This record gives sequence, structure tokens and C-alpha cells, in this order.
Amino acid sequence: MDILSLIGIVLALVAVLLGSTLKGAGIAALVSGAAFVIVILGTLAATMLQTSIPVMKRSMNIVGWIFRPPGVDADDMIEKIVSWSQLARKEGLLGLESVVEAEDDPFVRKLLQLLVDGSEPEVIQSIMDVEIGTREEMDTAAAKVFEAMGIYAPTMGIVGAVLGLMAVMQNLADPSKLGTGIAAAFVATIYGIGSANLFFLPMAGKLKSIINGQTKAREMVVEGVVSIAKGENPRNIETKLKGYLV
Repeated sequence: MDILSLIGIVLALVAVLLGSTLKGAGIAALVSGAAFVIVILGTLAATMLQTSIPVMKRSMNIVGWIFRPPGVDADDMIEKIVSWSQLARKEGLLGLESVVEAEDDPFVRKLLQLLVDGSEPEVIQSIMDVEIGTREEMDTAAAKVFEAMGIYAPTMGIVGAVLGLMAVMQNLADPSKLGTGIAAAFVATIYGIGSANLFFLPMAGKLKSIINGQTKAREMVVEGVVSIAKGENPRNIETKLKGYLV
């Protein structure tokens, strides 16, 4: 569990709700069905319009990473790679067949299978670089869905405010409705700017950071397995891979 994400969301809600209360507006003033429909549904509509179905599905699959990122224990992975190297030196590359069968991660399993099949180091590097790049591009596109929502939400907030003010202008003959009408119009602006800067944009930033970490971890594993294919000393491999932890 990423405790910082949870704390961040709680503090964001507290900041808005408590701030509204301290300013004298009250929490009830922030509740507006019309503002929700215009800003949130409008933002979703605009985002869907620019996003392909596969990317949208992927974005829904990775949003949980904000709270439970797919962590990789780099130290543990380095130990595994060194043990694979030692096994390969003792029994040859075919000695890693049992390791391939026991590996749960499809990426690592594919990498080890290339090694066991006797692929040249350059071939292994080339094949896995393509897969790493493709995965990173796909996940980054998914993260940008939330970035797009953060861009559209403030604009939709302005649209909501303008529509609210239009309704106020239609009631100029009744001064008793002007105050509440204007206040309600600006709730849409709060929804737009608040959702963008407190949720959507930070979510996109967090996901991009996680994706970068995953890419770095995959590059480390590829470097280790390629080093095994080159027949490098296990100690040298360990020293090289620990450079990724700096």
C-alpha cells in the first residue's frame, strides 16, 4: 500500500472541505449535482473522445497502482540473477530450464527462455528492448489519460460557471436569488480546478513515476541476463547491477 497516496487524497479532501467551512461557505455549498454533471461527466466525455478503447482499458487497469504499485525488490532480483549466473557456470545454460519453468513473471520467463535457447547476447538485448519500449509506451499512454482529464476539467469548470451565471442573469428581476445563484455558479469552477490539481494531474504524475521505475527494473534484469549470456563473472554482474540502485 502506498501510504502517501492515501494521505494525499485525505488531505486534499480535508483542505477543500475544511477550507470551505473556515471561509464560512460550509460544506453544503460545495454540493451541486449540476456542477458534477457538467464538470466530471464533461471531462470524461472529452477524454473518451480523444482516447482509444485499448488505452482507456489500460488506464482503468493501472489506476490501482496509485495505491498498490507493482513493486520490484531490486536487491532480491539481483540475488536471483547472480544465482542464475552461478548455475549457468556450473551446469551450462540448459541448467536454467528449471528456473524458466518456475518463473511467474512473463517478461522474465521470456528473457530466460531466450537465454536457455542459446540466443546471442545482442539478439536478446534487441528483442527485450523492443518489449520494454512497447510496454513503457503503452503504460505511459494510459497514464496520460488522467493527465488529459486534468487538462479538460478546469475548462469544463469554466463552462459550468458560465452556464450558472447565465441562469443568474435570467433572474435579475429577483435580487433574492442572485447571491445563491452566483455562489452555485462558482461551484463548478471549484470542481474543475480542484479535481484537476488535487486528483487527476497528481495521479498521472504518480503513474508515470511508477512506470519509469518498472522500466528501470526491466532494463536491469535484461542487463543481468545478457551478461550471463556473455559469460561474465557472477561477482562482476552483481557489481554492475548494483549500479542501478544508486
